[in-house]
Amino acid sequence: MTLTAFKAIQELAAKRKGGEQALQEILATQKSLSTTELARLGDDRYLSMMSKCIFNAGFNWQVISKKWPGFEEAFHGFNPLGLAHMPPEKWEAYIDDTRIVRNWIKIQSVLDNARFLLEEAEHHGSFARLFAQWPLNDQIGLMAYLKKHGARLGGNTGMYFIRFMGKDGFVLSPDVVARLKASGLAIADRPSSKKDLTQCQQAFNTWHEQTGLPYTHLSRICALSIGRNNPARD
Repeated sequence: MTLTAFKAIQELAAKRKGGEQALQEILATQKSLSTTELARLGDDRYLSMMSKCIFNAGFNWQVISKKWPGFEEAFHGFNPLGLAHMPPEKWEAYIDDTRIVRNWIKIQSVLDNARFLLEEAEHHGSFARLFAQWPLNDQIGLMAYLKKHGARLGGNTGMYFIRFMGKDGFVLSPDVVARLKASGLAIADRPSSKKDLTQCQQAFNTWHEQTGLPYTHLSRICALSIGRNNPARD
């Protein structure tokens, strides 16, 4: 497979957005946290974002965001230890709690992921430390780990959790996938197999080595280089 040089993709994105300076202004709005910053976050913030991404899945994100202060209150600030030791009757009461979206399967995932984070903390000191130190060139490995050990963290949910926590990484949106395919990758429109995800990771690793750009910016430039050129969306 011959992969398109990233310089050509960046030139396409810049042309579509009105020039290199305009492109850089868009990229400047997307910053990732450092390994140190990620490691310093409390595991309650990781459980909160996991839960938010899970409740977002298949639902209106704006509704979830508007209700999120109620979620934080209802789930006691997403403290993993406190939630893991709550009695069953308190969990059952969430099905009638109007502060949250009352989907029992997703409510159960909060408990399951609280236990997951506690288990990781026993081995790594905190889940934050494991997450922060995971190599950027193996995002798909982190995604697989979240899917295997966490609850309802597979596919796009795990990928968006990684992005929204602030870790440098790519998102396989439809436009990004379209650019990857146009750049030489033989992958599905919705990459999910290990083979397809490995190809995506290798492409971003190659582009990162070529340019030194963060994975988040590589991903964003890919999205801006193809598809509908909608300023409101960008």
